[in-house]
Amino acid sequence: MKMNFKIALTAAVIFYSAAAAQSKRGLVNDGVDQYKNGKYSDAEVNFKKSLEKDNGMFEGHFNLGDAYYKQGRYDEAIQSFKNSLQFSDDKTDQSKVYHNIGNSLLKSKKYQESIGAYKNALKLNPDDLETKYNLSYALNMLKQNQQKQNQDQDKQDQNKDQQQNQNQQSNQDQQNKDQNKQNQQQQQQKNQISKEDAQRILEAMKNNEQDMQKKLRKVKGKPVVVEKDW
Repeated sequence: MKMNFKIALTAAVIFYSAAAAQSKRGLVNDGVDQYKNGKYSDAEVNFKKSLEKDNGMFEGHFNLGDAYYKQGRYDEAIQSFKNSLQFSDDKTDQSKVYHNIGNSLLKSKKYQESIGAYKNALKLNPDDLETKYNLSYALNMLKQNQQKQNQDQDKQDQNKDQQQNQNQQSNQDQQNKDQNKQNQQQQQQKNQISKEDAQRILEAMKNNEQDMQKKLRKVKGKPVVVEKDW
């Protein structure tokens, strides 16, 4: 995704003398050259130096935003681009600012916000084909992201339902287990004879046995009658 860089600014300083090399325009020009050579941190230094000399330069803030962007420092890039807006009334410049803000937001995966920035750029420059393409891309990415979020949410809901069902089944199993244990304990208690009941049974058996012994003794002591043989 191409960034809109203020290359045209170099034309104004191309013929500056060596004595003016460290002027604010010279610093911007040096920064542009370093940027084009991929030396983004060095370009950043020169753009900052130019702003120290004149903080009201549109190109200084704009180009500093580009240097931040190339280093992946998107929040700082967005801030620099926003700073540049107050120093230019040109619709084309402002459109490029919003375009680059959109690119920075897109890189940060802030799709909804990037769409807003691209729309602002197109309001200022409706014929910018690159901005139209990036807007279409951002809309597609937002759609894909929303679909993925919905799928992830559905998956989370399914996992949550499954976990709840498992928990309910586990609780039911535990309840059944506890109930069975309780029933077994009650049955065991029902089958068990208390100490007092056992003592009464033994006493009853002992009394029965004593009664039986008495009856037997009475039978043994009874005289036998002999019938006469005539």
